[in-house]
Amino acid sequence: MSRPDSGVPSVVILGGGFSGAVVAHQLARRAPGELRISVVEPRERLGSGLAYSTAEPAHRINVPSSRMTFVPSDPCHFDRWLRRDGVLDEDVAAELADGRAFPARAVFGRYVSETIEPYLLSGAIEHVVARAKGLARDGDRWRVTLDDGGALTADAVVLATTHPRPDAPPALAPLVGDPRLIVDAQRGDALNEVDLDARVLIVGTGLTMADIVAALDRRGHRGPIVATSRRGLLSRGHPHGPAGEFGAFTDPPERRASTLVRRIRRAVDAASAEDRPWQHVLDAVRNQAPAIWANLPLGERRRIVRRLRPFWDVHRFRVAPQVEAAVARRQAEGSLVVIRGGTLAAEAGESGIVVTLRPAGGAAERRAFDVVALATGPAHRSLVETDPLVSALADAGLVAPDEVGLGLWTDDRSRALGPDGVATPGLLIAGPLARGTFGELMGLPEVARHGEAVAKEALVALLWEDKREVA
Repeated sequence: MSRPDSGVPSVVILGGGFSGAVVAHQLARRAPGELRISVVEPRERLGSGLAYSTAEPAHRINVPSSRMTFVPSDPCHFDRWLRRDGVLDEDVAAELADGRAFPARAVFGRYVSETIEPYLLSGAIEHVVARAKGLARDGDRWRVTLDDGGALTADAVVLATTHPRPDAPPALAPLVGDPRLIVDAQRGDALNEVDLDARVLIVGTGLTMADIVAALDRRGHRGPIVATSRRGLLSRGHPHGPAGEFGAFTDPPERRASTLVRRIRRAVDAASAEDRPWQHVLDAVRNQAPAIWANLPLGERRRIVRRLRPFWDVHRFRVAPQVEAAVARRQAEGSLVVIRGGTLAAEAGESGIVVTLRPAGGAAERRAFDVVALATGPAHRSLVETDPLVSALADAGLVAPDEVGLGLWTDDRSRALGPDGVATPGLLIAGPLARGTFGELMGLPEVARHGEAVAKEALVALLWEDKREVA
């Protein structure tokens, strides 16, 4: 049965990870008592999602606590909570000598949960512990069907299901279903059954690879680890000293990817001449990214995604110093080897998994492993095919893949666009799925700000249609 209609405008948020929780929190804060807000999320706790629900202590936030927050208007909100909560007394490795703190990701998940909890207790936000299996227009409203047999009606729906599981590359398809293939290594218990002497292959060399190595190392793993990716790029670390920004990249805006890259390189050289780290330049690019992206033609956006994204990712998404140290130590002692090259084939046998690798510039070689772990990142590109709910919305013409292959197509107000480019009334997209339009929507600060913008858009549509400016 549908929930009773109170006559109050209603918003249903599909997905209660970080993106969905931010939207719900912003709605509840900005319009207390004026909306019925429901979050459909099968996990028992809101705000954690895939990233912050892991119980693995080696999985740390990869941005200093002073730069992470659930409340965009209060940049130090998390850092204050962290230091009041006593976490740093329990996890002595979390805080560095310079005062920066990189606690376990589960700690950040608990912080988000505790911040939103008063709104749940008061009834301002309802957590529906279920999974949405259907979404359809019901007159001028929406009807959300749930996997527990229930249903919700809403005036607006926010789609905030952000991080699908990684896809196994075609070469590893024969291993799908084999327990020795770890598809979702971010799960806290994913590595529990890995023998301490196991020969491990990690496909991917970015942040997830670093997390896997650190988690295995914490468990006392001593077997050989091989990590491989097409380019063999490792996530870079954080600079010593205070954060900062260097460079201006929007006045005038660039219209070509090649000139943008040259401009960034010149800024790195100029920063170096002033003893400023390259990270300050990339942080400036990151914060100016929405304007940079908005000024690039579609063809240039596609070129960046196709050719430059891997290089951006390893400089933009930096590894926590504690994790970086574990990776560096394993490399130095020779128990971690990074191979730049391709994965060609895999065969599962009783005594192990034989994988054919081709190092760049070398001949193909067969190697035996006991475990293969994916570190290729969420499969956003195939979401329309792999997520039943999104697939059904696409079949109904309510959503469509974006034009650069990063997620779902939206307009600059985060409204879902169908294949005809027409906005779907009352359907908003929050978080990384909207990055094809906005450019930089994977980092937590950007996701928080986007969640705030989506909440404002919903409020304008439902409560303040005569006002485009919402405080």
